[in-house]
Amino acid sequence: MKRRDFISKNGLLLGGLSFAPISAFSMPNGFSKKGFVSNRPAPDMRTFKSLEVEKTIKEVKEIIADKEIAWLFENCYPNTLDTTVDYEIIAGKPDTFIITGDIDAMWLRDSTAQVWPYMPLINKDDKLKKLIQGLISRQVKCVLKDPYANSFYKDLTKKSSWQSDTPTPIPGVHERKWEIDSLCYVVRLSHEYYKLTGDTALFDKDWDSAMRLIVETFQTEQRKDGLSPYEFTRVTSSMTDAPLFNGTGRPSKPNGLICSMFRPSDDATILPFLIPSNIFAVLSLRQLSTIYKEVLVAPVFASECEDFATEIDTAIQKYAVSEHEDFGRIYAYEIDGFGNKIFMDDANVPSLMSLAYLGAHAASDPIYQRTRKYLLSSANPYYLKGTAAEGQASPHTGKEKIWPMGIILRAMTSIDPQEIIQCLQMLKNTHGGTGFMHEAFHKDNPEDFNRTWFAWANTLFGELIIKIKNEFPEILAMKFEG
Repeated sequence: MKRRDFISKNGLLLGGLSFAPISAFSMPNGFSKKGFVSNRPAPDMRTFKSLEVEKTIKEVKEIIADKEIAWLFENCYPNTLDTTVDYEIIAGKPDTFIITGDIDAMWLRDSTAQVWPYMPLINKDDKLKKLIQGLISRQVKCVLKDPYANSFYKDLTKKSSWQSDTPTPIPGVHERKWEIDSLCYVVRLSHEYYKLTGDTALFDKDWDSAMRLIVETFQTEQRKDGLSPYEFTRVTSSMTDAPLFNGTGRPSKPNGLICSMFRPSDDATILPFLIPSNIFAVLSLRQLSTIYKEVLVAPVFASECEDFATEIDTAIQKYAVSEHEDFGRIYAYEIDGFGNKIFMDDANVPSLMSLAYLGAHAASDPIYQRTRKYLLSSANPYYLKGTAAEGQASPHTGKEKIWPMGIILRAMTSIDPQEIIQCLQMLKNTHGGTGFMHEAFHKDNPEDFNRTWFAWANTLFGELIIKIKNEFPEILAMKFEG
């Protein structure tokens, strides 16, 4: 698809959402009088089409008794494909660029997360499979362009809108915030594609170079000599938009963990060792080790990845698991190696809540359960309770806004049907009448929300509904309040 046409389509879609009549959104059930008409773009305005996704929508909707939840699923689950995909063939190979939604740039993290709910379908739909191939190829290009960057433009010669950042992003880079998880998501997508399909054709010279660069970057950011080539400053009024000390971050004491200057929210970390992201790195390094053993037959590098993962995991258990006076041994969110720790969570992924979702722990694991109990308590400064809902928040959106993503992840990591029901009820009540998930909403007023067009949250909601269908179908046979 030509870039001009892609932007045109998405601009029309966003405009349609942004200028919908306010009266239609005046009540959580404002669309009920209209019979919950689909909010999807018309078929000829969708940026990508999958027969298997359409089939899944039809099958799942048929077993959802609550019309509003069925409507939310129909709107949200295909939102990434409907609105954010720029797919074409370049030099004979698939190339997929996926914007985050209301920003015309691709985040490594978001792009993987946005397509994740469709991964179980790729062996049934060759078009969808090629879309994933193209995204892996595009992510490899991005990593090789700049492994410290978190988001990129389709045109790798385009200058960033953040030209005043120091250092100035190189052409093709939208933003250069160093986040461990950005590189982890690249590995996660490649590994899952291989695990599901057995296809090894993507593991070419460029892919190998990108993966080795990821590992090298992780090793550099262990900062064992106290040094790093990375710094980031920005002219901004937001104190969370850049690390302290001229963009180098607070002091850290080397202990085997990887420093991350930013969280998945794109907010600067307070203490440099971000624990959920380090746990994610352990998973990614072990996934790389598997691929290099089974496919590329590079035993030395495979062992290097495995040993690196063990080093990080050992440091996590030694320095990041702490005795909380009310909850026992739980994970800290950030530490500095000097003994200082921050106890909280951020509703983005990776988060401490999301560890069971990512596969780092079974949902029933004792340390995960203790940590989760803490996260859902008033002891967590970013667990909010309001008249509209309760749930995890993020410093990224202030002290009064709950993240639907936090509620979704709570449901996805729960083994208690009643808790899942509670989460679904809150999600139903807090979309502000729009039929979509948002970045955040005010704890007392769902109509006060951030981001009309946030594809990750939408497709994650779809993933939740499919998970409930597979594990607790009786919940979808219920009708909810409101």
